[in-house]
This record gives sequence, structure tokens and C-alpha cells, in this order.
Amino acid sequence: MDKDIEKFLKYLQSEKDASYYTLKSYKEDLRLFKEFLGEKELRSVGHLDLRRFIAFLKTRGNSRRTMARRLSCLRSFYRFLLREGLLNKNPCVGITPVKQEKPLPKFLSYDEVVKLLESKEKEDFYTLRNKAIVETLYSTGMRVSELVNLNVQDIDFIAEVVKVYGKGKKERLLPVGRQALNAIRIYLKERKKLGFGNKTPLFLNRYGYRITERSVHRIIKKSALQAGLTSEISPHTLRHSFATHLLDRGADLRSVQELLGHASLSTTQIYTHLTLEGLKKIYEKSHPRA
Repeated sequence: MDKDIEKFLKYLQSEKDASYYTLKSYKEDLRLFKEFLGEKELRSVGHLDLRRFIAFLKTRGNSRRTMARRLSCLRSFYRFLLREGLLNKNPCVGITPVKQEKPLPKFLSYDEVVKLLESKEKEDFYTLRNKAIVETLYSTGMRVSELVNLNVQDIDFIAEVVKVYGKGKKERLLPVGRQALNAIRIYLKERKKLGFGNKTPLFLNRYGYRITERSVHRIIKKSALQAGLTSEISPHTLRHSFATHLLDRGADLRSVQELLGHASLSTTQIYTHLTLEGLKKIYEKSHPRA
């Protein structure tokens, strides 16, 4: 690996506390850029090289979102080199950011959520764990990465809150609904029978180890199929549904922002479009002169 790239990644890990997935993405972005440059050194890159790289990404069929992320990575990388005194000029200055499309997130209706939560199956360790996972995701709106990192002691059954660590390891407390807490209690009781009672992680796989994000995606997909839901559903769909249903029932945007752990209110504002669409449909259906 290039020495400058190695230094940059170490800086992100030690000083910026970047997540495993951020480091993995940035490493891949910089590898691709280095490969694109061929014999040219990273320190001798100019404005034109970056424009050519953007054009190259378009020919590869990269989405705008991916292109924006790769460009953001290069901006951070060259800012780092400049700050370290390894460059005299930042080649990214003046490069126009890639405009991103903002598709509205998919969400479930409340009836679809009920179908998902009330799917009838035999009650064993797996089904009780899966039910607790679905209930927790919808009850709290937490990210799947936050869910898999939960420990048993993070749940306060008396105060009815859960402690989560979000992006940048920022800690926040989230209220948890009683139905979700009850599902967790039943699951914990069942896993104790299997000898997993003293395990620290909250959600375990069959071997007693912390469950992975990929496994949670599979669980949600399987649960959706069993409930007869045909649309593509992921853990993030439940997060979107949580936010949309709160706003539909009168929650203010700032509170939803806090619950979701969004750093910026503008990130949360996308959900106002969803609720506005719902209001429009009601208006068109109900108003005599719509």
C-alpha cells in the first residue's frame, strides 16, 4: 500500500475514530484512484486528473452517491496531505461536488408493520430472537450497526430505555416500547436455557457469538416473506417506518432527529416529504374539489 494512504488511514482510525466500514470504503476508493493514475504519483495529481477520474467513474456506471463518496474521500485525503506539509496545493480545490439524487426512503404502513411483528411461528430460540430484533428496530429506530453492538447491560428494563453508540461512537439514550422490552425478556429467558445466560452481547447467533449485520438483514428479509410482504424490506426500512410513523402522529422534526441520531436536521427533513405525500393522498381522496 502507498505510504501516504497508509498514514491517512491510520490518522482516520486513531484521531477521527472512523468506523471499520468507513476505513474499508476509503481504502477501496484510494486503491481505485491509485490504479486509475497508473505510474503517476498521488502527490503530483492536478485538477485535470481529478476531472478525468470523475469521468472514468461515470463510464464505470457508478451511481452519483458512490461518485460523491469517492470524491469526498479524495478531498479528505488531500486536505490531510496539505496539513501534514506533504503538498503545497490541494488539487481538489475548485472541483464541483457531485450532485446527488435524493430518492425518498421506502417505509412500511402501520398495518404492514403489524403483519411483520405478528407473524406466527413456533416459539424457539431463533424465532424469539428474531421477533425481539424486529420489535427493537421498529420500537427505537436504531441503525442495524447499533443493534448488533448492543450488550445486555445497555437495556434498562425499569427506565424503559436503551443506550446505543451511533456514528463516531456517539452515545445516546432511546426510549423502548413495552412490547419490544417484553420480546427481549422472553428471548433472554429462552437463551438462558441454551447456556447463553452469561453472554455479554444482547443478540447472539446459534454459536453464542454476537450476531452480524448480514444475519440481521437475512432475518428481516425472511420475516417479511413469512408475513406475506412482497416489497424489498431491510433493517433500514424499519428505521424509515419508525421516523415516518412518528411524524404522521404529530412528533416534531427536532425530536425525531434526536431519536435517529442525525447530526444535521436536513438529513431528517427527507421524512417530511413522505408525510406530505400521505397528506396529499388523503386530501385528494377526501376533499370535494381536490
